[in-house]
Amino acid sequence: MSVRSDFSLDLQLKCVLEAAVHPDVKAALVSARAHMNSGSGGHRRGGKALVQMLEATRRRAADVGEWQVVRLVQDSLDYAEGRILQPDFDERYRLFQDGVRNQNLREFASNTLWNSFRFVAGASREYVDKHPRAGVDDLIAHFGSLSEDARFLDAPEDRPGRYRVLRGRAELAVWLERVLRERVDIEDPAEAARRIATSPAAVALLAADTEGQMVLRAAELQRRAAGLEALRTVVEDTTASERALQRALEGQHWIFGGRFVGEAAHRRLVPGDEVDIPLIRGDGALHVVELKRAASLAGPLVKKYRGSWVPTAQVHNAVGQAVNYLVGLDENRHRLREELGIETRRASAMVLIGHPSVQPSVPEESINEALRTLNTHVNRVEVLTYKELVDNAERSLGSTPSA
Repeated sequence: MSVRSDFSLDLQLKCVLEAAVHPDVKAALVSARAHMNSGSGGHRRGGKALVQMLEATRRRAADVGEWQVVRLVQDSLDYAEGRILQPDFDERYRLFQDGVRNQNLREFASNTLWNSFRFVAGASREYVDKHPRAGVDDLIAHFGSLSEDARFLDAPEDRPGRYRVLRGRAELAVWLERVLRERVDIEDPAEAARRIATSPAAVALLAADTEGQMVLRAAELQRRAAGLEALRTVVEDTTASERALQRALEGQHWIFGGRFVGEAAHRRLVPGDEVDIPLIRGDGALHVVELKRAASLAGPLVKKYRGSWVPTAQVHNAVGQAVNYLVGLDENRHRLREELGIETRRASAMVLIGHPSVQPSVPEESINEALRTLNTHVNRVEVLTYKELVDNAERSLGSTPSA
């Protein structure tokens, strides 16, 4: 550990010298200051010798009962060895500004707290708006994750004087650190992981390297698994609204399968209609996802009819709604292609509705089979339960779906 020896410590030892009474204690303090000021070129000397001299001074002061000096010399040692920060040290002993308390430090602390509390208030409001059913524990967990991500704060090149905290960076950095620590011989895995997680250039280098691509793919799989777990939680929530399901699905087009390359930027495509999730297929055509409730669905998904399970009226109504969307897209296909560059002539749709838990008395496979039978007879529209969608996505990640 380096030993700090600077003007602040010299001034503080001068104050200690003024408080000392016994000649031996005074002599020890004079020797310590003389050592500090014996450096060449105006530089102060520190090192192990200074620490030993201060420890000897402390012992001598204790021997003669000068306990005030013992306390002061202990502060000297704590400062020299980095256990007391310089602003605290200067403020505690009023070493500068002729002993007047440093108002700049007070204002700095005040402004820091003001900005911190403003941020917490704003972030709390944003989180509660997005998660109206969140409890106190959820809010605390949210700020816990924010505090971890804040360690990887960066400064965007295109926004001078601004800083940003990107969500998920802490998790990525921890994962990278584990990979580097367990699989690669590197001096400081934690520091290397921090540099990679906060550097776009480092991420680009990883992407250009075969081994690096493997790391990035693994990180992407981890991100997808976390997003899928969050979606499953909402899907199984018996109080979740359609809006909550939509939020959990936004930005995760991979969940719907590899034939989709992204989400369309516009949701209001035809007058009077706003689609829930507009996906773009690999051939450039639009695929509309219509969301209904999952575990909070009121009423059954299937019913018995002549000895077989068939979809109920609310499933057929949802399919009819999706068909109406497709009709509107067909009627406006020329305008949509010219204005938005979206091809709707071959558009298709998916209806996500319900969860097997809404009908515990009916086997899950019977529900899925009834919907699959419906799908074979409905052109351009597919019906799935949320559980089947999540299970399919989980299999694509190489995991076994939850029961």
